[in-house]
Amino acid sequence: MSFTARPEQRGTEAALASTHYLATLAGWRMFELGGNAFDAAVATGFALQVVEPHQNGPAGDMPAILWSARTGRAEVVCGQGVAPEAATLGRFRALGLSLVPGMGLLPAVVPGAFDAWMLILRNHGTLRLRDVLAPAIAYARDGFTAVPALARAVAGSAELFRAHWPTSAATYLPDGQPPADGDLMRLPALAATYTRVLSESEAAGGDRDAQIEAARRCFYRGFIAEAIDAFCRTTAWADGGGERHGGLLTGDDLARWETSVEPPASLDYGGYTVLKCPAWSQGPVFLQQLSLLSGFDLGALDPYGPDFVHLEVEAAKLALADREAWYGDSIPPPLTGLLDPRYAAQRRKLIGEQASLALRPGSPAGKPPRLPELVMPADAAGTWTGDPGQAMRVAHEGDTVHLDAADRHGNMISAMPSGGWLQSSPVIPALGFPLGTRGQMFWLEEGLPASLQPGRRPRTTLSPGMALRDGKPALAFGSPGGDQQDQWALTFFLRHLHGGMDMARAIEAPAFHSEHAPASFFPRQARPGVLVAEDRFSPATLAELARRGHRIEAAGPWALGRLVAVGCETRSGACVLKAAATPRWQQALALAR
Repeated sequence: MSFTARPEQRGTEAALASTHYLATLAGWRMFELGGNAFDAAVATGFALQVVEPHQNGPAGDMPAILWSARTGRAEVVCGQGVAPEAATLGRFRALGLSLVPGMGLLPAVVPGAFDAWMLILRNHGTLRLRDVLAPAIAYARDGFTAVPALARAVAGSAELFRAHWPTSAATYLPDGQPPADGDLMRLPALAATYTRVLSESEAAGGDRDAQIEAARRCFYRGFIAEAIDAFCRTTAWADGGGERHGGLLTGDDLARWETSVEPPASLDYGGYTVLKCPAWSQGPVFLQQLSLLSGFDLGALDPYGPDFVHLEVEAAKLALADREAWYGDSIPPPLTGLLDPRYAAQRRKLIGEQASLALRPGSPAGKPPRLPELVMPADAAGTWTGDPGQAMRVAHEGDTVHLDAADRHGNMISAMPSGGWLQSSPVIPALGFPLGTRGQMFWLEEGLPASLQPGRRPRTTLSPGMALRDGKPALAFGSPGGDQQDQWALTFFLRHLHGGMDMARAIEAPAFHSEHAPASFFPRQARPGVLVAEDRFSPATLAELARRGHRIEAAGPWALGRLVAVGCETRSGACVLKAAATPRWQQALALAR
């Protein structure tokens, strides 16, 4: 594959990539103002909230992995909010629910993205809050053109808005109709909210850090927290089951919470040290897959061939089964045991010539695994199902955005904002944005690592990635896609490392994923053995995978993943910065200078 639709960009000053071209341009402006990679990331992140509101929003979540040249170390910034104090198992059982709904106000957790961006800006950035917020405010106030996916998302939610969520109809259907592809959209209430945040923060004085701290107070203890509290307390809205419920989130919940900074989970593989978020995310799935695959000579395999695909898919099934049994924020997961080479060697023996149709969690350090009761063993037809009871659905489910940035100073960041989707919760009219629904990832069953409990983080699917080489940042990468994030990202990484492809070619190569494990999103369904593959794979490869027992589903030629990446490659003793973005969806943009 010599042709590349969007070639890898290279430079020596800066590199930036995101899932929307307007957001990338917003972040690039920060480099032009003399800012660093972290300033660029923050501006990109806020712009993404405006131009991809169907994929993320101000009340969403945002984990990031960053490497600071100043401190010489990597850290995870956890912008994943926690369950409200009132969100107890008893409260949900009293409502007759077996799962947390996927829509409405009940699944809302504390919004984490804003505080995480503020912490990154304060601790690692150089520019002022006004600089990084300006592009997002301008897009929301003056307008931006709707990309096809946004137009489809609003159209797919239009009847829901008209019938049940009039505040969302007023925001996204201002003339009564959804936007068409390319129509100009404005979000004046959101622009007003961020303009007020900026005004109140600058009233704190001229000190940069004082302004950032004032903005944090404004969101979590000021007018934004007050509006969220009042909306949850005084209104009730239809959720996914068709019932009307108020919210559980309060101003006190927001005031008690702040972003945490943690060391990343890591694994050495192929000359890299790969970094992921800890097991309150699904990030260690990526590391477990690498550990399993380290026992095979992937470099000797055709990266488009059936052996390569089969091994990666079967490793994903084993790692995702461990995710279901062990990952979460409530019980410390045995991550050391899960990443132990001896454990991987034991589990590797389960990978055979035929596709597995079973969910097989392991026993790290001899501890017996426990799966949620709703995750049943495969029956004779090879299916298991969570709760199917969602009366209301939208045509376009929420997803995620991604961004990566690097600069000549040696800074690098990978961030995965998500949640607060326009189609998952009604708009708070005083603020111009909806709450998130990440709480749907909790189980309503006692004693599981991902069981619902006040103050706990849901086990998020959000999974930014970074890799170090010789102790320095070499790659930052990721893709939206829920449960598929680490599968698509792993394919990129392996093809880049073993297949000899540059970042752009590794991104553009035909993609695939397994839907074998139970989904993290309501209604938590699973499809054992199903392998979804872009139809650019050869018929011979797909036929051989089917012969091995994979249940093949074609996904079209350019349908899977929205990978973007930046990197640093040493050339003549200096770092050459690189950036690449997927041509899928025709909206991602990578820049380097």
